[in-house]
Order: sequence, then C-alpha cells, then structure tokens
Amino acid sequence: MSTTKAYAAPAANIPLEPFSLERRAPGAHDVQIDILFCGVCHSDLHQIRDEWGGSIFPMVPGHEIVGRVSAVGDHVKNFKVGDIAGVGCMVDSCRTCPSCQDGLEQYCETTGMVGTYNAREIGTGAPTYGGYSQQIVVDEKYTLKVSDKLDLARVAPLLCAGITTYSPLRQWKVGAGHRVAVMGLGGLGHMAVKFAAALGAEVTVLSTSAGKEADAKALGAHKFVVTKDEAQLKAVGNYFDFIINTVSAQLDLATYVNLLRRDGTMILLGVPSEAPHIHAFNLIAKRRRIAGSLIGGIAETQEMLDFCAEHNIMSDIEMIDIQHINEAYERMLKGDVKYRFVIDVASLN
Repeated sequence: MSTTKAYAAPAANIPLEPFSLERRAPGAHDVQIDILFCGVCHSDLHQIRDEWGGSIFPMVPGHEIVGRVSAVGDHVKNFKVGDIAGVGCMVDSCRTCPSCQDGLEQYCETTGMVGTYNAREIGTGAPTYGGYSQQIVVDEKYTLKVSDKLDLARVAPLLCAGITTYSPLRQWKVGAGHRVAVMGLGGLGHMAVKFAAALGAEVTVLSTSAGKEADAKALGAHKFVVTKDEAQLKAVGNYFDFIINTVSAQLDLATYVNLLRRDGTMILLGVPSEAPHIHAFNLIAKRRRIAGSLIGGIAETQEMLDFCAEHNIMSDIEMIDIQHINEAYERMLKGDVKYRFVIDVASLN
C-alpha cells in the first residue's frame, strides 16, 4: 500500500478538499501510474452532487488520466517503467460476458463496468478513487498506451470526451459523403467536430449562440446554424445523415430530429435531468432513428488514441491547479471554458 495525496468531495454538494488515500501495491498484472494530468468532466460534477444517485463518499473524481508508469507487476507484458499511459472511464469489468468478449467492456452484462471512481472493486468491494490524485494502480488490460508525440495535457480529455464522440462516429461508419451535425460546442462537441471532419464528413455545428461560429469553423466545421433563427433551421430541414447530440439540457427533440434525412440517426451523448419526449410520427415519417452511445471499449479507446496521434488531434484545454477545482466547476456550469479544464497534478505536491 502507498499513501497518495488527492482532492475529494467529503459528501454531496460539499466543495472538494485535500484528501489522503491508500493505493494498493501493484499486483502481478497491475500498472502503477504517477499521474501528470487529469481532465475535468461534467460527469464529475454530476457525481459529486449525487445527481445520478448512489454516489460513494468521500469521492475522488477523475477519469481522464495521463501519467508515467512508475512500477509494473511481474506478469505485465505491454508496459514498462517510464512509459506514458492513460486511464479512462473504467478500470475493470467481468471480462467473460458477451459484451466483454466483444471488446465492449463499457456494456458489461454481469458486474457492469467498474468506474475509475465512484464504483466498487470486483471482489473486495473497496471504493475506486480517480485521477484527482498523484497516483493510480490499474490492471494492464484497462490501461492505455499514449503517444509522447502529443501534448499530454491536451491528451487527457481524450480518455472520456474523445472516446465518447469517436465511438459513435466509428459505430455508424461516418465518413466522406456524410452530412453530420454536432449539437453543442463544449467539451464533447468540440471533439465531435474534430473527429467528424478528420473522417471526411461535412460538419455543421448547431448552436444557440451566433458568437460561436468562428470557433466552430476553426475547429473544422464547414457550416454553422444558429438554432434560434427559424430561417436557418428551415434551410437544413431533412438535411443531415447524423446528428451528434451532446446537449445535457432540456430541449425539444422533434425540432432537431426533423433536420434528419430519411433513415437519418440522432445519437444521444448528453444526459438531460428529465427524460426527453418526442412524437412517434417524427420518426415514422422518414424512418429516422434515435440512438445512444456510451464511451467505448478498451480496444476502441486505444484505436482512438492512435488515430489522434496520427492526425494530431487533441482537446482544447485550460490548465488549472487542483486548488482551483471548485471554481472550475462553477465556471463549467456557466459554459465558461474552451473546452475542457485539465488539472496539473503537480500542483498537489
């Protein structure tokens, strides 16, 4: 066991504060990582506020982790001391169910995926603690290789925001000739724009704010639609093959579903606090679909990281010291970040 400095939420709706936790000694198949950077995800805020229920306190958030390997177990094959490694949203699963066997561990049908934080380890039942800490120990099967060719701080958000948007684009085989709309230009949305453009699609950003047009096009969008402008919305009716919906706020789904062509698909990535409603006719009339997607499996996440290294794709970030995390949460609620906060974990020293 080793003692690790961290920041934790002591209870729901209580500001994060310094915390000390015990990490296990690396087992035969474990990788010990000294954390360099950890992204700040909107789901961190949901969970420290217990908005999804079942939160475990004290809670150390963080599942967008990049660091340097400092120790490996005797049977570890794919990592050595000094390597750059990443950890995303999960650190274990049952490994034997059909989903796990298919490399879709995020949909584990037996135990469910074990979250990097706010979950319980299989077997011991001990709570998992995330990346707002100096160190983490993870089975190598759930550890990812990270290229040192990229800015590691900007890589960190790829472990959640990146794979969350990459996975549906790959699942639906988005590429050249497709018209893709991205709803929301935040932590998820800006990555969806980058990936869809890199895959060769025509990309349109749908936003309530006309002031975001220049940013959208700088990120790779070809078109921009102000959704408050009825004329602009009408111009893209029945236009898109896919809509990547990253919005977590309540909205009228029918308005946006009607922008899909026949056989078009809206893919939900955001989780509104209340269930959305839509009349069946909006789907039936054009054989449209509404689907959902949850992060990606380990193999697909590695594929995404390799794709990013090949195409020089990284998140746009604002670096913070961990002492400013509570302020960052408040700014995140206001949309005051372009487009992801990343914690410099050296600030824990």
